[in-house]
Amino acid sequence: MTTATIATHDDHHDHGHPSGIQRWLFTTNHKDIGTMYMIFALIMFMVGGAMIMAVRAELFQPGLQLMKPEFFNQLIGVHALIMIFAALMPVATGLANWLIPMMIGAPDMALPRLNNWSFWLLPPAATLLVMPFILALFGIGTGAVATGWTLYAPLSVQGGMGVDFAIFAIHLLGISSILASINVVVTILNMRAPGMTLMKMPLFVWAWLITAFLLIATIPVLAGAVTMLLTDRHFDTHFFDAAGGGDPILFQHLFWFFGHPEVYILLLPIWGFMPHILSAFARKPIYGHKAQIYSFWAIGIMSVIVWAHHFFTVGMPLPALLYFMYSTMAISLPLAVLFFCWIATIWRGSMTFETPMLFALGFVILFGIGGLTGLVLADVAADAQYHHSYFVVAHFHYTLFAGGIMGAMAGVYFWLPKFTGHMYDEKLGKTHFWLTAISFNLTFIPQFFLGLAGMPRRIPDYALQFTEFNMISSIGAFSLGLSQLLFVYIIIKCARGGEKASDKVWEGAKGLEFTLTSPPPYHSFTVQPVMK
Repeated sequence: MTTATIATHDDHHDHGHPSGIQRWLFTTNHKDIGTMYMIFALIMFMVGGAMIMAVRAELFQPGLQLMKPEFFNQLIGVHALIMIFAALMPVATGLANWLIPMMIGAPDMALPRLNNWSFWLLPPAATLLVMPFILALFGIGTGAVATGWTLYAPLSVQGGMGVDFAIFAIHLLGISSILASINVVVTILNMRAPGMTLMKMPLFVWAWLITAFLLIATIPVLAGAVTMLLTDRHFDTHFFDAAGGGDPILFQHLFWFFGHPEVYILLLPIWGFMPHILSAFARKPIYGHKAQIYSFWAIGIMSVIVWAHHFFTVGMPLPALLYFMYSTMAISLPLAVLFFCWIATIWRGSMTFETPMLFALGFVILFGIGGLTGLVLADVAADAQYHHSYFVVAHFHYTLFAGGIMGAMAGVYFWLPKFTGHMYDEKLGKTHFWLTAISFNLTFIPQFFLGLAGMPRRIPDYALQFTEFNMISSIGAFSLGLSQLLFVYIIIKCARGGEKASDKVWEGAKGLEFTLTSPPPYHSFTVQPVMK
């Protein structure tokens, strides 16, 4: 089974489970669990998207139109938590469940019951995040967490019970991620096919191995931070209370020690399968297989030593500012190696532009913008102007939407025939790409200019001078959100039937069909053009 093949010729094992609802509840099959992860991620993606469309509706004009500032803040905070923990991380875990066993020649994940449990922790966690909204309708509590996803003290120490719900949701989500990570590590290290050494593993498997180690290393720090926050709120401790001898900046250090590696936890799986997609549609071997593995390791290690660039403006000593500035700039070097390898993979290739390739190329270009604007923010002197402005909002959406969500869409389209046994509608897929790419840029390019002009983030009202760019941004956001309904339709249509997927790879240009085979080493492909 190769990483670039979309064949559906392997048997589907159900491990003897009953049919119907019980099959999904108790399944230990890695494909079923991977599918559940991705369905859950898609549902939560739409929920989180609906929340932020309400935010953009409020920001369409200056003044307070649709909601109170407290509700506005709740929508922003829960939107971020849902998109990060309940959409991006589960879709990456779903792809890992489906693909890792097949890529390394394993019959299933190493710990299948743990695999089932790690998924079923997610729906209760998501319920905890949105329940305060429902309780508030009945006059119970003041609504969801209103501190932004970062839960900064002292605001979170004084916040309503929505903060408590968020803390328990984060604990459940963290346990789920650690269990899934342990499963991935054990599977990769113990269940590879004979002859598959570590350096012969596909890049997606390598990326997930490093992702899993990062999750195991950093999530306990977040769990400690939010537990200290919980005790500050209810048990009269003073970890983050300056009046009681605590330090509110301590929370920021603990949070971002997890929070910055989390960015790479979200992106590493995408970087892992991107070369497979680019290689398949360029009809060329992956360029720089070892260089990309070493870059993954460098990024994984460096990601845990740059966290304080998220709060340059809190008053750290000058040596700390310089250290975090230089280390942040240094992490761009292994990322530049990845970009070079991706571009070299498609360079002078026989490219065709099916939907997965369009999303992959969109990812490379738009995520590049996210990376370059991040370098600007790494400059301590410049960051004094950019910090907590809409420039930062635009930057991390180019990183996490263009880099994370659009990258994940490339992977879903690439392997959807494998997952469903059917080909998706190519015309609709290309329409979805162009709607997404255009409306995404329409949403976030104006926010760069808003940030440079001085508009702060997380506010429901703004000065009249920002009206036009906010209108454009909101129109782009509505278009972006509505275009994802097409994505849902394409997936449902594909799952329900259509042209049967075969063991051929995608149709090539000029009347050719291309078949990719993968002899050892497993990361390279030979191209065999076959005349129609």
